Amino acid sequence: MQLGVIGLGRMGRIVVDRTLAAGHDIVAYDVAEEAVESAAEAGGQPADSVADLAEQLGEEKRIWLMVPAGEPVDAALEDVEPYLDGDDVVVDGGNSYFEDSVRRAETTSAAYLDCGTSGGPAGAELGFSLMVGGPEWAYEELTPVFDAVATGPDGHDRMGESGSGHYVKMVHNGVEYALMQTYGEGFELLHEGRYDLDLEAVARTWNNGAVIRSWLLELCEEAFREEGTDLGDVADHIAGGSTGTWTVQEALEQEVPVPLIYEALSERFGSRSPAEGRFSRRLANRLRYGFGRHEVKRD
Repeated sequence: MQLGVIGLGRMGRIVVDRTLAAGHDIVAYDVAEEAVESAAEAGGQPADSVADLAEQLGEEKRIWLMVPAGEPVDAALEDVEPYLDGDDVVVDGGNSYFEDSVRRAETTSAAYLDCGTSGGPAGAELGFSLMVGGPEWAYEELTPVFDAVATGPDGHDRMGESGSGHYVKMVHNGVEYALMQTYGEGFELLHEGRYDLDLEAVARTWNNGAVIRSWLLELCEEAFREEGTDLGDVADHIAGGSTGTWTVQEALEQEVPVPLIYEALSERFGSRSPAEGRFSRRLANRLRYGFGRHEVKRD
């Protein structure tokens, strides 16, 4: 099938490459001309504007937005809206707030799919985990593309009505915060504890058969291998926080206790005050590079 992709940053480019590799056609657009040229070199059809992209897609348009959450999504929708009707499908693959996704689904002429995307740059090789909300017919129409972009048929599913995809991804990120905090606290105790331990060896051993093995633990092993057991100059500063904040706000509204997620969010914000140099927060800082290639703040 033919897919238009708007937004060719790291994640958008992965959507392009994996879709092309599965034998589908891509029409690619980005405000950065060099990004469009690079996608064209990979086999995509370049577009020099949203209007050009829409024209190349023809009557039934299938468009994937991979732009930053918030105003950029609304701006992209405003640009593409004149070319859409009810037979078209638009996918928002960013980390949008779920209530914004509900609003966009109600105001966009096309069928709107909110697609929570997890896997980070590692998805270039492995594929993403995709949590999709919106009309069932639109989800089924895009299934060949979801199969290509995700790890496979088991790597994506329709969560429910509009907003549910980004809602599930929001809670996913809250869980991620808590897991990172838990690993950080455990390794901090080992680092400050009774024995002189090689934390890379601990992480590797745990990750081979132990109950707490996981990809995040693999990233802990990578962090200790590349930075050293004391994490070198990795700073006590954890960036991000919007999706965790949304999760805690929703938990308060629904009266669901989430003390672990709340404490992890508090630690994240606390890392931005005059630093105490907590090892757990330094590890969380480095883990964000591992799964998302986010910049590592260093002392």
